[in-house]
Amino acid sequence: MKQNRIFGLATSFVLCVLLLTAGCGKPAAESAQAKVEPKEQKTPVKLALKFTPAESTSYKVITDIDNSVIWESTDPDKPKGFTGGHTSRKIEMTFTQQIQSTDDKGNAVAKITIKQLKYLTQLKNKTTMDFDNSRRGDEQNPLSKLIGQSYTVQITSSGQVLKLIDANDARAAVAGDSDANETAAGLLSLEAITQRHTIPALPASDKNQVLTGGNWSSIKSFSFSMMGSKAYEKIYTLKEIKNVNNRRIAIARMEAVPSAEYAREQHKQQSPAFLANMSDNTETYTGELKLDLTGGKVEEYRENLTTEWLIVDPNPKNSTQPAALKMTAVRSYSIEKID
Repeated sequence: MKQNRIFGLATSFVLCVLLLTAGCGKPAAESAQAKVEPKEQKTPVKLALKFTPAESTSYKVITDIDNSVIWESTDPDKPKGFTGGHTSRKIEMTFTQQIQSTDDKGNAVAKITIKQLKYLTQLKNKTTMDFDNSRRGDEQNPLSKLIGQSYTVQITSSGQVLKLIDANDARAAVAGDSDANETAAGLLSLEAITQRHTIPALPASDKNQVLTGGNWSSIKSFSFSMMGSKAYEKIYTLKEIKNVNNRRIAIARMEAVPSAEYAREQHKQQSPAFLANMSDNTETYTGELKLDLTGGKVEEYRENLTTEWLIVDPNPKNSTQPAALKMTAVRSYSIEKID
């Protein structure tokens, strides 16, 4: 029995390497002029974007994916075949959003022009791609061809991307067979563009009238390879309205909890993840939205998920503390208005 347990743990160590696959600040200081509206406010505010033809706004979007596997033990001998470290992908893009037209439903056609780009990937602590268009020498990288390219999307007042209208010229500019060309093309895929321009914190259009203290929610799911899939109910609460430099800023905070309904559906459809059943799991998933109600623009939105699994050897050597395997997954997204 003892040998079986040790073999099972070692097998887990090896399988966990599959988690490490590619593809996978401080808040801005408040103005001294900021004033908080009374908590007992009884008039709801409309949490929605506003669009005006010909207006142009610049944003910076950062997405970060990080998976890590770490061996924790006083015994220096790691299981044979174990490979740990960090595998990550961080993308930082600055773009302008120029409104081309609007309709009677509040939707807008927006031309997006890429102004700056940073792209960094690591595989088991080894950098596999590092691009920064502002860095001297990186102008030869095919990713640099994205700078100045444009595509057109239709977006809603609730921060959803209805459709990608046109990205043909931008895609043609980065066509090629190299890894960098394929990476650039990936940044222009429907999935990547949708994620970049969706504001996940805004309520649906039929539920966007919210009182201070009121809340709304949405479901977000993630896949963690051998650790299975998880879904969370993101619960947003409108905390306060501040008057800052003659603008009304709504501040909402998000706290997420595991979605019980999603978990039941997953259990019906597939067997639970093997490694997840062997581990203790802790997680935090929070976020904050700052929405300019006066201008109808997102000032800032950030969310971060950190989930950790810990597998401890149930039968350690008498002379050492129990060996443990710690796996951590981080998923973060932020968008910030920069002008």
